[in-house]
Amino acid sequence: MEEVVGMKGKHFVLVHGANHGAWCWYKLKARLVAGGHRVTAVDLAASGINTKRIEDVHTFHAYSEPLMEVLASLPAEEKVILVGHSLGGVTLALAADKFPHKISVAVFVTAFMPDTTHRPSFVLEQYCEKIGKEDDSWLDTQFSQCDESNPSHISMLFGREFLTIKLYQLCPPEDLELAKMLVRPGSMFIDNLSKESKFSNEGYGSVKRVYLVCEEDIGLPKQFQHWMIQNYPVNEVMEIKGGDHMAMLSEPRKLCDCLSQISLKYA
Repeated sequence: MEEVVGMKGKHFVLVHGANHGAWCWYKLKARLVAGGHRVTAVDLAASGINTKRIEDVHTFHAYSEPLMEVLASLPAEEKVILVGHSLGGVTLALAADKFPHKISVAVFVTAFMPDTTHRPSFVLEQYCEKIGKEDDSWLDTQFSQCDESNPSHISMLFGREFLTIKLYQLCPPEDLELAKMLVRPGSMFIDNLSKESKFSNEGYGSVKRVYLVCEEDIGLPKQFQHWMIQNYPVNEVMEIKGGDHMAMLSEPRKLCDCLSQISLKYA
C-alpha cells in the first residue's frame, strides 16, 4: 500500500486488477495529488510488492484483505472514493458490502461489477461464457493449478502477447514494458466466489456507484461493460474516449478529470 496526502480535497483509494499492483496507478496518483487530493493505492495479496504468493492465497476474501485493512483503519467519520479497475471491481463490491458507511461512491473503471441478485462469481462466469471462449481470447496467458489438494485454485498470468494486444494496445510503449516486468501471477477465484453468499442490498447495494466505460477496451469489451451496467444499473455512466483497458496509463488525464467530477458530485 502506498499513500500520498495532498493539502486538501478528497481521499481516493485505488484498487488494481488481476496480475497488477499499486504501481499501475502512478500517473493517475500524481495528477490527483497535484489536484490537492489524498491518494491511497493498495497492493492486494500476492500483488505488487505484497510478499504473499498466489499459491498461498486460497480465497478472494484473503486476496482482498489489504483493502479491508485500509478501510478498517479510517477514522470513524471519514469516507473515501473507492476506485476499482478490472477484477478490482469485485474487490470494491466486497469492501462496500462490509464497509458501506466508509464509502461515499464506488467507481468502476472498465471493471467487473457484481450485482446483489446472483453469486459474486456471476459476472466473471458470464465473461468467460461470452468472451473467454473465443479462440484467441486469452492468447498466451498461462493458467496453472496452484495446489494439488485444491484443483479449483487456478492461477493466471497474462502473457506478453495478451498484454500487448488486449490490455495495453493504446498505452505508451514504456508502460507496456513496465507491465511486462512487474505483472505477477494472480487468480480470478471463480470457484471460490461461486460458493460465497450474494452481496447484500443493505451493504454493497446501498453504496452509490459510477461506471467509467472505456471505449477502446479489447480485454473487457465495451459491449460487455454495458451488459454489466444493464444487469445492475448505476447512478451514473461516464465514457473515456480513446481509453483502452489500462485507462490509467493510456488516458490518465481524462480519467483524472472524470474522478474530479465524481468527487464534486458524490463526495
